[in-house]
Amino acid sequence: MYSQVYYLVRSRADGSYLAARLDDRDATASDRQPPKQGYLLLFQEHFDALSYLNTHGGGTTDRFAVESIPMSQLESLLKRWDFSGIGIVQDPLIPKVEFLARS
Repeated sequence: MYSQVYYLVRSRADGSYLAARLDDRDATASDRQPPKQGYLLLFQEHFDALSYLNTHGGGTTDRFAVESIPMSQLESLLKRWDFSGIGIVQDPLIPKVEFLARS
């Protein structure tokens, strides 16, 4: 599994990654954590990332690129961009996402 390759969607404009952000409006002020970048969305196949963009991108697909990343480099990327964890997209059309928090 450590040699697994995942695919990410990245903005061509500013280099940011496609992420899911949680809405913490229900948390009290004392419960709120400093803002993080959310959960980095990972795709298991290149074509899944493209399908996600084509389905949910609303005509903005030319503003994004799909990149690959080996599992061995994922932890350093999560730390560098301060992501809370990852979201592995199981079905890009619905979408169905499995979220895993970073410990």
